Amino acid sequence: MTEHLPTAQVPGASARDARDTADDLRGRCPVAHTADGSWTVLRHADVVAVARDPGTFSNAVSRHLQVPNGLDGDAHAAFRAVVDRYFTPDRMHALVPVVADVAARSVRELHVPGTVDAVALGARFAVRAQSAWLGWPADLEDDLLTWVADNRAATRSRDRARTAEVARRFDAIVRALTDARRRAGDDAPADVTTELTRDRVEGRPLTDDEIVSILRNWTGGDLGSMALCAGVVLTYLADHPDLQDRLRAGVGDRELDAVLDEILRIDDPFVSNRRVATAPVTLGGRHVAAGDTVVLHWTAANRDHDVFGHPDAFDPDAHAADNLVWGVGPHVCPGRPLATMELRVLVRAVLAATTAVAPDPDRAREREQPPAGGYAVAPLLLR
Repeated sequence: MTEHLPTAQVPGASARDARDTADDLRGRCPVAHTADGSWTVLRHADVVAVARDPGTFSNAVSRHLQVPNGLDGDAHAAFRAVVDRYFTPDRMHALVPVVADVAARSVRELHVPGTVDAVALGARFAVRAQSAWLGWPADLEDDLLTWVADNRAATRSRDRARTAEVARRFDAIVRALTDARRRAGDDAPADVTTELTRDRVEGRPLTDDEIVSILRNWTGGDLGSMALCAGVVLTYLADHPDLQDRLRAGVGDRELDAVLDEILRIDDPFVSNRRVATAPVTLGGRHVAAGDTVVLHWTAANRDHDVFGHPDAFDPDAHAADNLVWGVGPHVCPGRPLATMELRVLVRAVLAATTAVAPDPDRAREREQPPAGGYAVAPLLLR
């Protein structure tokens, strides 16, 4: 069976919670067909199959340069080799104390006891942590926070002109930083941004457009994503005090990372990604033509009863191998080590500064609207 939906009702694109929509549709059809001709894949096995077959389902879905996520084949492999060097275990280990200091400073600014919007806390922390990692000046903080909010609003509006204008603003910020480092030459600061401006791919220097695209990929999407992740994780802990108490008592990095991944599986803020079919193919029993857009619905796949049983069942160890929060296949998220470390550090800082994190009875939570998941506003009490 194929569900035929108007474009505005792509799974996750209604006013309903993306999880409810995904669970409902996945149970009725393996593939949803929208009025614009695209196909949305909802079952875990089909999502994995598409993600692992870039030859049939290309990532080249945008008119704009997207390095490395918008590339395929040898070009993608070459740029992933460059990008992956910035996320090695040694680099992440060396970065932990820097990010921990950022988290501690961000949490010290909160009122305890008091209230906090976990999404707003996550956004400010993300901007500070990313700026510390990349060597960006602290005085960009307010501009970047404004940009995160504007980008979320533009994305929700589905207005291409509005989205393009917000993207141009971010590119201007990035180019100002990279241009300054090029002008400084040997006097440029010894940071990740300078390193990237001097990096090479397949023996040649990266172009300015490639550098800007990589930095946009690292920051433009990740700043908003980290805010959403923080909202989901801290809200889940507020709703599950036993789990919160166990983490507050102290667990190792590996166990905490597994808990974070499982919380994000249950309520995945990364709703979907697009691919384009390069040849006619049968998908979920339906014929997909060459050139058709195929949407991978990560939220639906991460809540598939056939794989996880009850989608809200919390079992980090049993579900780890099938968890798709960070993707799967050759385009799996390269920044996962950094994002996971940042979340781990932020959660520990919040727990260390409190005796309890609880739901705020006086303020209602607001779910984020598509194409994102999680919360737009996540009010919590800090005790």
